[in-house]
Amino acid sequence: MNFCSDNVAGVAPQVLAAIERANAGPAAAYGDDELSVRVSKKIADVFERDADVFLVTTGTAANSLSLAVMTPPWGEIFCHPEAHIQIDECGAPEFFSGGAKMTPLPSDDGKVHAEDLEAVLTAPDHGVHHVQAAAVSLTQASEAGTVYSPDEVRTIADLAHKHGLKVHMDGARFANALASLGCTPAETTWKAGVDVLCFGASKNGALAAEAVVVFDKTLAETLAYRRKRGGHLISKMRYLAAQFDAYLTDDLWLKLARHANAATAKLAEGLKDVPGVSFMHTPQANEIFVKLPEAVIVGLEADGFAFYRWPGDGAKAIRLVTAFNTRDEDVDAFIASAIRHAGRG
Repeated sequence: MNFCSDNVAGVAPQVLAAIERANAGPAAAYGDDELSVRVSKKIADVFERDADVFLVTTGTAANSLSLAVMTPPWGEIFCHPEAHIQIDECGAPEFFSGGAKMTPLPSDDGKVHAEDLEAVLTAPDHGVHHVQAAAVSLTQASEAGTVYSPDEVRTIADLAHKHGLKVHMDGARFANALASLGCTPAETTWKAGVDVLCFGASKNGALAAEAVVVFDKTLAETLAYRRKRGGHLISKMRYLAAQFDAYLTDDLWLKLARHANAATAKLAEGLKDVPGVSFMHTPQANEIFVKLPEAVIVGLEADGFAFYRWPGDGAKAIRLVTAFNTRDEDVDAFIASAIRHAGRG
């Protein structure tokens, strides 16, 4: 009954089985094995594009290495204030880029908006005295559980490219966003103007697998060296490749994401019957941000449900995250507990 994060979930059986299969016999190291080469092409084919693919083990590595090839040390990266790269990566993007500046663009829905980006890009530039705008980062799905439509991505990307910026997409929950949108992977990435996607699998059934998918090939030239220099070129790359091989076979990644999204939708619908409930955002993927009476929150905790208060201890809002293996009975039990503690049971 843990709704803290999709990170608390285990590994999908299909992914574990693929890792075990990859464990048979020797294989070339550092991504030169047959499976890694094949999976890189498999990932590119998902996006209908001749893209360069770099496998890493963590989202922080994927994001930081991607932004480093987009941004010089005197560069500026625009993002939402709640973006993972801004508050949850311990300064890694700044470190890997050699000191680039993160500039948050606030909004109420967790997303960067084109009008806010345009305002900062058209403000007076003080030349050498000012960091230079270099990249914009979009989180898909956002940290608020909201989703960018392809048109929203395209509008932001067109503006960014007009001003010479590159577009990075943090897709730690890309599968959940895509399952919500119902479009193709290409339509909400490179066809909408995204230059680099960090395609996450770890939150959606993998053990530790993230792929940096580079659509702008001019950015791929140095990424291989940055990955190695940063300590993220895994010698036994076949085990990362095996995870993605299973993840993409028969659209497993989308099936897992749809399950998580459906669990969130069911949870949100049930919570509407709790007196005093207030949703901070309309759930669009697999996260819910909801305000509840303190008695209800305390009662849920006492009943053994795990979740994060948001934004911190003592808050009257909580975050609930469902995963690829969230059980219907746990969702039902949470709803029943919340209603009971609100005096309706």
